[in-house]
Amino acid sequence: MLRAPFLYLSRRRGLQRFVTRQKLTARLAYRFVAGDRLEDAVRVVKEVNARGLTASLDHLGENVTEERAAGAATEDYLAAFERIATERLDANVSVKLTQLGLDISPDLCRALLERILARARQLDNFVRIDMEGSAYTQRTLDLVLALHEKYPNCGVVLQSYLFRTLEDVQRVNALGVRVRLVKGAYDEPPSIAYPKKSDVDACYEKAMRELVLHGVYPAIATHDDRLIEATRAFAREHGISGDRFEFQLLFGIRRDLQERLRKDGYRVRIYVPYGTEWYPYLMRRLAERPANLLFFVRSVLRERRAA
Repeated sequence: MLRAPFLYLSRRRGLQRFVTRQKLTARLAYRFVAGDRLEDAVRVVKEVNARGLTASLDHLGENVTEERAAGAATEDYLAAFERIATERLDANVSVKLTQLGLDISPDLCRALLERILARARQLDNFVRIDMEGSAYTQRTLDLVLALHEKYPNCGVVLQSYLFRTLEDVQRVNALGVRVRLVKGAYDEPPSIAYPKKSDVDACYEKAMRELVLHGVYPAIATHDDRLIEATRAFAREHGISGDRFEFQLLFGIRRDLQERLRKDGYRVRIYVPYGTEWYPYLMRRLAERPANLLFFVRSVLRERRAA
């Protein structure tokens, strides 16, 4: 019921300027975001690694409209790879193509992405290309598949709420592209996406089976206990060892689940976002889980009591 309003708010740039100036919402954001700077993310990744988990860094930002901003984002990602190498962190990097100027020029985006992929390859690291709204799905897949032969150190994200996803899974599996499987966090029309959670979950489970059975080191990214148990059961039934896939969880959410999976011998990677452009990310996290909204309400009440 609350998903659609929060996804709508995630696109309101005017509201973003107001919300990001409020101390309370900033404190809430930093439950899910490592901090404003790369230094903050490095600190968090060190803590994550110390707990026996790996990480994926995401410098927040999307839909840039100036070439200068796309270039700056590229330099930020290159700096992240340098810090990962220097600090010997167990981490890779996730990027969004609209942050690299896809809305400005596909050629610009490709050139900047190739810079990132080339440096990551030199450092023996991996780049995950995040999936955004459905307007970008085909363009994202086309670019990843075009570059994968030259840069096998890149992978993609697929979203189970889209009707097309099972076909996309077969396509990328055939080409040996690594996939992170998510449910999807954008507001999509019922003409292309499942509106019911039960259908999204059913598609997720089917895609998970294909990826675990036939994919290349897939990432099962969900906090859904039922889908996690379904993954574990499927792997056991087919004799698939825990080193052939990994679970991915979001920073700041379900630390108990992170620890339980690690103790059970599974590989766990934490998605660690950082940067000042946290507003759209926060709204999508509130849309996904009512528990996140409850945390926000409790924070407001505590703030008022303290006043």
